Amino acid sequence: MLSTVAIWYLLLLSHKHAPTRSNKTEKKHYTVIELHFEEKKEASSPESDTLFYLSNHQLQWNDFKAKPSPAGFSAAVSYTSFAYDGNSDLINDTLHITLQLQVFFIKSASWVRPDARDNYTLAHEQLHFDITRLVVERFKQKLRQTALNRDDYDSVIQYQYLKSFQEMNRLQYRFDQETNHGLNDAEQIRWRDKISVGLRNNGILPEELGIESTRILPGQ
Repeated sequence: MLSTVAIWYLLLLSHKHAPTRSNKTEKKHYTVIELHFEEKKEASSPESDTLFYLSNHQLQWNDFKAKPSPAGFSAAVSYTSFAYDGNSDLINDTLHITLQLQVFFIKSASWVRPDARDNYTLAHEQLHFDITRLVVERFKQKLRQTALNRDDYDSVIQYQYLKSFQEMNRLQYRFDQETNHGLNDAEQIRWRDKISVGLRNNGILPEELGIESTRILPGQ
C-alpha cells in the first residue's frame, strides 16, 4: 500500500540551433519560444519490465513481480515515477522545445503479499499510479506558466521537474497517511474522487478549483 518513487533519468535537451555570425552592429531581437509536449502512450509488451501509464489500462496483480519485503506492514508496494526527454530546434526567430514525457510503473520493483491480492488493495495501488500521472499534468501546467528564455530554458525546465518530483513524493506520502495505507475506506474514496477531478482538469486539484466536496455521484 506504499508507492516507491525515484528519479529515473533526466536528460539535457539537445539543441539544433542554426549558425549565426557575430555582428556588433546587429540589432537585438527577441526569440519566440513554443513549448510542445508528447507522451509515451504505447502499450507495453508482456515481457517488458516497464509499464507506461494508459488511462484505459488498470494495474493487474500480475504486474507486481518483485518478492514481498519481509519488513514493514505494507501489503503491497508500487514503484511509479515519471521522466522526460527533450529536444529543441531554432527556426528563424522561434525556438521550438519538445518534451517527451513518460509515466511508468516498474514491475520488478513492485510487489504484493499473497494474502493481499484483493480488488480493494489493487485499487489503492492504482491510485498511487494515478497520483504520478496527476503530477505530470501539474508539471506541464507549471511549464506553460513559466517564462522561458533562449539562454537558460534547459535549467528552468530541470528545476520545475525537480519541484514536481518533490510534489509527487509529498502527495504519495499524504495519500498513504490520510488513508492509513488504504485501511480508511472513506478517505480512500475522497482521494479517489480528488484525483479524478484533477486528472479531468489538467492537474488542477478540487481545492484549487474552489470545490469543497470531491465526492463524485454515479453517472458524473
